[in-house]
Amino acid sequence: MEPAQPADRVPADQPEPAPPGAAEAAPAAADPAPAGTAPPEEAKAAPAATRSPRDMAISLLVLLIPVALLLAFYRGFLGGDQPTSVDPTPAFDQARSAAAFPVSEPTGLSDGWRAVRANYRSSPDGATLRVGYVTPEGRGLQLVQSNVPPERLLPAELTDQGRPQGQADLGAGTWQRYTARGNEQALVLLQPDRTVIVVGDARDNELREIATAVD
Repeated sequence: MEPAQPADRVPADQPEPAPPGAAEAAPAAADPAPAGTAPPEEAKAAPAATRSPRDMAISLLVLLIPVALLLAFYRGFLGGDQPTSVDPTPAFDQARSAAAFPVSEPTGLSDGWRAVRANYRSSPDGATLRVGYVTPEGRGLQLVQSNVPPERLLPAELTDQGRPQGQADLGAGTWQRYTARGNEQALVLLQPDRTVIVVGDARDNELREIATAVD
């Protein structure tokens, strides 16, 4: 028979009760992170990647290639740089209907001539028919027929740089050579009821061809 135990003795198979205040001190056992130490998520974040000049050049090249292909297609297959052709017939018909002066429409021109603008206008000084052409060599040339007095018409069409340069025999008429603005030259046919001017930066053979075609 075991001797009597004190009333406050804890049984051997149970842990001894924690001393007072131990429960409140337990959470303080975990040490806080040292000052200045980044949280784990921030510590794992990788720095932002930077693009090298070579990468930027490649990206720009990738963008420019489709643009260059579209531009080449527009110019090569759609004629993007070429002036739009027009039908000059309505302007010639309007001038004939007005009957202000004899109207001549070019005939027998070689392949490659294209009319790009045409208009007929009447003013108190007289009436004028203008037709702009692109020649087979890609030059610009304008055909003017008018009953405006030559002393007003020639300075307006050839500028103050227009100077007579001698005679040019073409077809049935007698044409006069003139200088014009910049590198342009002109052929002028003076008649009692109209003046015909062929002016542009085209070469002499093309000036003569269209002048002969309207004479």
